[in-house]
Amino acid sequence: MKVPFCKVVCGGNEACYVQEVLDSGWLTTAGKCFEFEKKFAAETGGRFCVAVNSATAALHLAVEALGIGPGDEVLVPTLTFTATAEVVRYVGADPVFVDVEYGSGLVTAEIIEEALAAHPKVKAVMVVHFAGQAANMPAIMEVCRRRQVRVIEDAAHAFPTRCAGRMIGSWGDITCFSFYANKTITTGEGGMFVTDDEGLARRARVMRLHGIDRDIWNRFTASRPSWEYDVVAPGFKYNLSDLAAAVGLAQLEQTHEFRQKRQAVGERYVKTLSDLPDVDLPLLHGPAEDHSWHFFWLVLGAKALKNRNVFIEGLIEREIGFSVHYKPLHHMTYYRDHYKLDAARFPNAERHWRGCVSLPLYPTMQETELEYVIAAVRELLRG
Repeated sequence: MKVPFCKVVCGGNEACYVQEVLDSGWLTTAGKCFEFEKKFAAETGGRFCVAVNSATAALHLAVEALGIGPGDEVLVPTLTFTATAEVVRYVGADPVFVDVEYGSGLVTAEIIEEALAAHPKVKAVMVVHFAGQAANMPAIMEVCRRRQVRVIEDAAHAFPTRCAGRMIGSWGDITCFSFYANKTITTGEGGMFVTDDEGLARRARVMRLHGIDRDIWNRFTASRPSWEYDVVAPGFKYNLSDLAAAVGLAQLEQTHEFRQKRQAVGERYVKTLSDLPDVDLPLLHGPAEDHSWHFFWLVLGAKALKNRNVFIEGLIEREIGFSVHYKPLHHMTYYRDHYKLDAARFPNAERHWRGCVSLPLYPTMQETELEYVIAAVRELLRG
């Protein structure tokens, strides 16, 4: 049997909505994109949504909209994908790397407070919601508001995720989502910038399309069409096409079905793998229903029967997909050398990274596939 690490599911209205866009003759940013923004806002509880072509674009727009620039510092957890930190460098600011909680992979209010005390120039905090579970946003927001530090949430893993009864997308100053192909819902490539601040949303809308003050769709479809526009800033090319938004709308309709099926897989892993010796499973801080179950990982301890490389070789032999989330940024050459980062500063991320392996998880995972993966993992780790 061959089991992929992830599998895109397009079993709803994707083809229908894409055909509507093709029939319209207008393929770039237009009505479907605006509809996607409106419906995503309703789902997350954020007032304003700006659709873009990646979560990286959304994060870049976030730091730019908040006025972060040269000389500023931004807190970034080391256990994340490089995009979280690289956008800070795009604007000439510097990331200040912090450790995470072992077991959840999440940054905590205590970690943030300690880092802010040591780095008074920090202007914003990047809160990364890891693997589908939310960080403790009430506690984090209390710390950041008290210290007058802005909050950007990297929610690439966190749709639809809840925290303290509220959806992720309704907590920080700006929340950035991903619709990459392996996410809970996808547009192929895409992202969303979400905020309650009308001024920040207005800035993101202008900057996502070359700094032009009027959307091309509005210029040519208004009651009195006009070619006239102005460039008010040196913007970017970050808009989402209507073709991608059409897929996103269909995926959005299936969001909660996808999440429930992902949860069922994750809970099976917890139930069947929790007795493995010297293997740590994800630490959950809230109800399983609040988690989007983006991926499920194990951490093999120092005394585990198989080390990670041997375990991975066993998965490959059995044609079982896997991934590793993540090699921390303090191990990446650019960040390590440029900021002279010492791994000893990040003991929890180190412990996670040295043994982590992510297992297959997708909504259409069949019972036979799940049983095959569980049996293989148990065989490899119990001998």
